[in-house]
Amino acid sequence: MGKSFEQYQKQKLISSYFSVALSIGLVLFLLGILGLLVLNTKKMADHFKEQITISVFLKDEAKESEVDQLQKNLLQAEHTKAAIYVSKEEAAEQHSEEIGEDFQDFLGYNPLKNSIDVQLKADFVTPEQIEQIAKNLSEKSYVSEVSYDKPLVGLLTENVKKISLWILIASGIFTFIAFLLINSSIRLSIYSKRFIIKTMQMVGATKMFIRRPFIWTNVKLGMLGALLATAVLAGLLYYLDQNFPELALIEDLKTLGILFGALFLIGMLISLICTFFATQRFLNLRTDDLYY
Repeated sequence: MGKSFEQYQKQKLISSYFSVALSIGLVLFLLGILGLLVLNTKKMADHFKEQITISVFLKDEAKESEVDQLQKNLLQAEHTKAAIYVSKEEAAEQHSEEIGEDFQDFLGYNPLKNSIDVQLKADFVTPEQIEQIAKNLSEKSYVSEVSYDKPLVGLLTENVKKISLWILIASGIFTFIAFLLINSSIRLSIYSKRFIIKTMQMVGATKMFIRRPFIWTNVKLGMLGALLATAVLAGLLYYLDQNFPELALIEDLKTLGILFGALFLIGMLISLICTFFATQRFLNLRTDDLYY
């Protein structure tokens, strides 16, 4: 009979630990999904920013050496992702393909100019920085005109700021919800042991001595939950990468490593903080209050 009761208690304890670890794992998994959304939103925003092109139109009398030097300087500049020279003949051919007829036959000459199409790195695609870059380029004597889609740059910058703000707010709210859910799971687990805590306290055990095993146990459960979350998240990423390789979700392994490490750390920290305050609450309760 005693052995049966002991086995029942052991199974009950394992079930309690498993439910806490599973709860932590599910919450951290959802938090990891949000983290992936944040990372890929930035990647998508950077992709659109880097499609913005500054067209540097050159005067017909510009020397070949000047053009080559300008292209070389642009490629070496920290703000440049790509600088491609487009001759007036190539530009005419592209334009004819777009409109479906050769406009040179109608005009009798090619009015287009040689140009260098410059694509900037995402961090430099802001109205102020592009304006300054365009101004510096237009000051060169052999540059006829510098053109880019100014309204599009302003609209893109504004929308990226709005999206980033809302994602930041959503991340903060979700992290708070995650804290509350994990806290509830741990508090319920410790609530079932409130009489053990009070008994230990009555026989002279210090608060630190009582608190230590609870903290260590729940930190380990937090680590286990984080491992479960990262394992499921890694499996989901692998599945998506196999079926949707164009998303390039596992391209940046360093960033993913930081995300998984952050989930692991969050699981440990939230478990530690929640356990500390939960045990502190029951340590400070009077014996009569344990029944309510």
